[in-house]
Amino acid sequence: MKRSELIFGALLVPVDFLMFLVAGMAAYFLRVSPLIVKWKPVLFTLNLPFERYFFLLLAVSVFGVLIFAISGLYKISAQKKLFKEFFQIVIAVSATILVVILYIFFSRELFESRFIVLVAWTFAIIFVSLGRFFVKKLQRYLVGKYNVGTHNVVVIGEDRITKKIIKEIKTNPELGYRIIRHFSDIDINKIKDFIFGEGTHTDEVILASYKYERNDVLEILDFCEEQRIDFKFVPNLFQTLTTNVEMNTLDGVPLIEIKKTPLDGWGKIIKRSMDFIGSLLGLIILSPFFLIFAIFIRLGSEGPIFVKLKRISQRKEFYLYKFRSMVKDAEQMKKDLWQYNERNDGPLFKMKNDPRITKIGKFLRKYRIDELPQLINVLRGEISLIGPRPHQPDEIEKYEKHHKKVLLVKPGMTGMAQISGSSDLPFEEEVKLDTYYIENWSLSKDIYILLKTLVVLLKDRSAC
Repeated sequence: MKRSELIFGALLVPVDFLMFLVAGMAAYFLRVSPLIVKWKPVLFTLNLPFERYFFLLLAVSVFGVLIFAISGLYKISAQKKLFKEFFQIVIAVSATILVVILYIFFSRELFESRFIVLVAWTFAIIFVSLGRFFVKKLQRYLVGKYNVGTHNVVVIGEDRITKKIIKEIKTNPELGYRIIRHFSDIDINKIKDFIFGEGTHTDEVILASYKYERNDVLEILDFCEEQRIDFKFVPNLFQTLTTNVEMNTLDGVPLIEIKKTPLDGWGKIIKRSMDFIGSLLGLIILSPFFLIFAIFIRLGSEGPIFVKLKRISQRKEFYLYKFRSMVKDAEQMKKDLWQYNERNDGPLFKMKNDPRITKIGKFLRKYRIDELPQLINVLRGEISLIGPRPHQPDEIEKYEKHHKKVLLVKPGMTGMAQISGSSDLPFEEEVKLDTYYIENWSLSKDIYILLKTLVVLLKDRSAC
């Protein structure tokens, strides 16, 4: 861990504390401002003068920082996901305010201004997020511009994943990595000669390919431990599977279960509840727009407003609803167009300037509006808001064994693949992303994907 990373990680503590204070002060002065006083007179200043409020605010700010620490918001990491961190901030600030509300309720001595509590909660989320955003921007600027705290990296590998990692490091220098040497294979003598002979200090060795002999990997690992060099590697299939295990005993005998997904028990209940509430609200809010789109679709070409596409979810067939974006009987025409399929990496079909797409259909596809009726499927429990892409029966027939892992959970309206490249992704890459989601599911990951989808909808047009 670089000293600069430790400094910026530690800097978050006083920044968060200051932002809590600023949020509390802003909420107080907003409440006592003439504009708000005209609407609602101030009644709490007698038993809570500003001096006492300020000392209370100091205590709440310290407590808020402690909650942040418990929530993992001070975990030092080179790469933090923006939406994930924001979600953690919302939870931690809400927990802090909840404790304050409980204290007010049981003490019976403090003010009764719900306005200040609500505004302070909102301001705290905004100010803390902004404070952390500027700290991160400053850190990335110093890393990208002046190489402050950069990690000098040796990369080993020669496959597609290796090239992808190298491209990511070179494209985004603000991530803090600098490749000082790339080795195609594990040649321990050459690697040692380079690290010992090079004037530049090596901070990390990244084994980007898992297609090496076990003894060679152990040798380079031992060398890195001796030289106090960080070692990172891309796991193979078995190593990925064993990250999701559960241990039980049967008559005193330990049994380790390799679980297919953590999406079980309460996780499944919470996910279904989120699907039901989200889809119901979505259908209610979007119903006027559904009517408008229906009129344009009907006027644009002959055929139904909705199309029902046969899909498979967890070995069960169902019909997926979409706004019709193609001419009537488009599915039957696909076999005649298969020779123009631009995807030769799997069983999926994609054709640029597909002649089956109508004029209004191009608009609907461009902004993913054609997929909104899938909220009906979510409400019925056939798919989820988040999950792998819904699968066609004829595609599944062509799936290889490792592809079928994506059939373990309900498909979703959006998922890891959709926020990572959508239809431009190679099929194998899509399967890997969906497999990772299945094996590492969490509620926070679902919320992150949902928020990232909104960003992708505004930027990505690969579906059109």
